[in-house]
Amino acid sequence: MISQELTKDLNSVRRLGIAALTEKLGPVGMIAFMRQFDSGYGDYTKERHIWLDNLTIDDINSEIQKLKTLQQSNGT
Repeated sequence: MISQELTKDLNSVRRLGIAALTEKLGPVGMIAFMRQFDSGYGDYTKERHIWLDNLTIDDINSEIQKLKTLQQSNGT
């Protein structure tokens, strides 16, 4: 069990947590578990507006048609 003093030192808690996860899940499982808590970076909402604000239904339809044509020419 973790002592009270140890819980005050976040670096120790982090090291023990990673060691426990690695022991129980293996290195790959530990990494997969840790990735669930990655908050990423940037402001997705602002970036989404930059990507999509000027996009029209006609633009979307045109891209769909291009993809269909490409798939047909590739035989898929």
